[in-house]
Amino acid sequence: MTDLVIRTDRPARDVRTRIDAHGTAMLVMNEALARSRQQEAEEAARDHRLARRLSAGRRWDRVAAYAARRAARARAASG
Repeated sequence: MTDLVIRTDRPARDVRTRIDAHGTAMLVMNEALARSRQQEAEEAARDHRLARRLSAGRRWDRVAAYAARRAARARAASG
């Protein structure tokens, strides 16, 4: 995780700020919270993607084993 640096001396571009300093600080805090939630969502998506890949790999292993057994039976039957 990265260190959070909050700069209140100038707001980010294209962001509406409130007139008072407390509102600006609150806006920066909300942005940091949104960034944190986005990072958590991206991490959850990576975990989900990894789980899907692992289960797909196991599924293809079962399909390959089934195909190998079927091919062996076909070779034995054709004799």
